[in-house]
Amino acid sequence: MNLDNAVWMLTGLAAVVVLLTRMRLSNENQQSGHALVPRSIVNAHTVMGVVALAVWIYYLTSPDDLVGVIALVAWWVEVAIGLLILGRWLSRPGKHAADATGDSWAQGPALSILGHVGMLLGISFFTWVVIADKLST
Repeated sequence: MNLDNAVWMLTGLAAVVVLLTRMRLSNENQQSGHALVPRSIVNAHTVMGVVALAVWIYYLTSPDDLVGVIALVAWWVEVAIGLLILGRWLSRPGKHAADATGDSWAQGPALSILGHVGMLLGISFFTWVVIADKLST
């Protein structure tokens, strides 16, 4: 597998993580865990993910260093929001927090941890690809 194919595959996986996070957290009444994630944060995660994805795909189809850097900034903001959401969701409950509810997606946080740590590693790889100018033109 060449590097360009790996980058495209990771781009698709990043889109899936953004979409699944949106689907999983879009309804506050069905969120698992004890810390609700406000809709504004979920919306910011989704909007930043779509912007990052669009700019990144534009970069991949017509490599321009400035567009690559802009895409990386958008991706890193997206990862930061995602990790903050994950951290809030995994945080220990306070004495007034609601009890954890059932989750139809998975038992526990494993799926979210996999997705968001995977995004962190994937965006780190994207950063290396842009900085080292590894895409074929």
